[in-house]
Amino acid sequence: MSANPFLDPAFHIRWSTLAPEHVASAIEAALAQARAAVEQIAGRDLGSLTYANTFLALENSTEALNLAWAKVTHLQSVVDSPALRDAHNAMLPGVSAFYASIPLNAGLWIRLKAVAATAEAGALTGIHRRFLDETVIDFKQAGADLPAEARARLEAIQTELAQITQRYSENVLDATNAWQLVVTDETRLAGLPAHAKAAARRGAEAKGLAGWRFTLHMPSLEPFMTYLADEALRRELWTASAAVGAIAPQDNAPLIGRILTLRAEKAALLSKAHFADLVLERRMAKTGAGALGFMEDMETRAKGAFVRECRELEEFKAQQTGGVVARLAPWEILIWSEKLRQSRYNFDEEILRPYFPMDRVIAGLFELAGRVFGLRVIERGADDVETWHAEVKFYDVRDARGRHVGSFYADWYPRESKRGGAWMNYLLTGGPRADGSRAPHLGLMCGNMTPPSEGQPALLKHREVETIFHEFGHLLHHLLGEVEIKSLNGVNVAWDFVELPSQIMENWTWERASLDLFARHHETGAAIPEEIFLKLTAAKNFRSACVTMRQVALAKMDLLMHMRTAEFAGEADVEVKARAAVANCLVPTEPPAPTVVKKFTHIFSDPVGYAAGYYSYKWAEVLDADAFTRFKREGIFNAAVGAEFIETILSQGNATDPAELFRRFMGRDPDLQALLVRSGLAA
Repeated sequence: MSANPFLDPAFHIRWSTLAPEHVASAIEAALAQARAAVEQIAGRDLGSLTYANTFLALENSTEALNLAWAKVTHLQSVVDSPALRDAHNAMLPGVSAFYASIPLNAGLWIRLKAVAATAEAGALTGIHRRFLDETVIDFKQAGADLPAEARARLEAIQTELAQITQRYSENVLDATNAWQLVVTDETRLAGLPAHAKAAARRGAEAKGLAGWRFTLHMPSLEPFMTYLADEALRRELWTASAAVGAIAPQDNAPLIGRILTLRAEKAALLSKAHFADLVLERRMAKTGAGALGFMEDMETRAKGAFVRECRELEEFKAQQTGGVVARLAPWEILIWSEKLRQSRYNFDEEILRPYFPMDRVIAGLFELAGRVFGLRVIERGADDVETWHAEVKFYDVRDARGRHVGSFYADWYPRESKRGGAWMNYLLTGGPRADGSRAPHLGLMCGNMTPPSEGQPALLKHREVETIFHEFGHLLHHLLGEVEIKSLNGVNVAWDFVELPSQIMENWTWERASLDLFARHHETGAAIPEEIFLKLTAAKNFRSACVTMRQVALAKMDLLMHMRTAEFAGEADVEVKARAAVANCLVPTEPPAPTVVKKFTHIFSDPVGYAAGYYSYKWAEVLDADAFTRFKREGIFNAAVGAEFIETILSQGNATDPAELFRRFMGRDPDLQALLVRSGLAA
């Protein structure tokens, strides 16, 4: 066990000891160790080279650094503080530069190429053949064959991208946290659901304020914009939300231009027409044009229904108010959409909350994992296992054979020190060992769900339940990985394939039999009445074309910025160009609503992340809708199908081309029709 807690490789992490003052010494030591390991490989005598002392040695060379840095970056996501942020940002350039330098190390590349040309390498099969091939391609795509000057420039680009994408992310978080709305006149809260009102009251009390406090965090923002009758207040909150990342000192506009320019320069150095072609070369879409064509096809299929849905909402408002048919203001869209839904289906999503208490949802999810995948999930108490916050839970997972396949943390409620959204990540990658044993994996799930209120458990919206199931799907992909090469295990797969395991899990939140496992009234224990369930499913595809077109808009904006960078990066305000590029996909409003380009963290808060890859969500929807037809056909709790899904998808990581993995499970290539039918865009 290391004296520095960030370097301690223990499976159970001592979170209470991970103080910001330990970051620098830990990362400096891990960097030094990793550099020495890489240089040892790069300096090996050419006559002594083997697959084990080059490729496998390289795989192991950064393990301590990977773990230490994962702890630092994770803590900044969930318990951010000025001291931690400063410690992280002080180390970020060095860490980024080191990782960028590995494929640009000329001595290392000479030795890898030499081994790749040997008879030993030629005789490799299975995962080791895959690993050698993937590593060689990684190095080529990172510029290993470039002249020294170009390699040095690539390193500099990667380091700068790491720094400015981190700043972009911080700007979004800081701008979100900096704003609040305090309402002291209770009559202005008419229409707001009781749970949202109670949460706002607690939020004010926590800050020593009178009244009700609202923020730009989703559990506060969404019910406010969906139900609050006071239009002036809705406009005020919408205006603040739209301004996140757009106003000094958190203005992201100049960062966007620089990020796009650096990415384009990186692509040019690597002889690619643009950044989209660079990152998609080994994904299922293959090229930027391929991904864009896919999204444009979805746009064409949804366009007629989209225009109709937009018009219907305008006509509904005019009918209800006695006014003329005209475009709605952007702060009216959610509330009038909800009024139309209630009018059409007599269904208010809020009526479901009492049936989705967090503890039952989690218990039902685990029951489902047992029935379908043969897993047993056991909660560990705070006395056994440390966490980074009192609200965080810890669980062990055992498979049908009783093996401890892994463990995970779950952190579900919003805090000011925690970034927005929901995500899954991993801290330790286990899997098969050389001696035949298996090391457990360690992962985590985080979200910003509706928190408990005084005297009442956390009661979730159906959409929040979907999100929890989604992140658990990612987690299963990590925990069930059976690939002995860690960098090819778990979720380390093509980006447009990685959402299949997560999105397929959402399907069970719409099935009566699986809902009955957990959707129980928190006071009476009663299941969702059939009348309400039928309304839920009838309303499932309400405005689904608008939902589809929103995804099309985000994906097209992402792809176009990375395919035609010069047109966007040169703009003083990228918003103008970004909006024009996707205007036909946006719900028409008056005034026009800005795009999310200045707070689009998926695209701009990481050197790569989802950049040129946002289309992956819709791409993977095709895969998950199609794959779930097997469960629908053979039984949604069919353990044999579940076992096959583990065997062909969840356990395989990047051991094989993802298109081949899908074919193994379905017996054929993906069929778009299942998604169109599920979305109500085809019969």
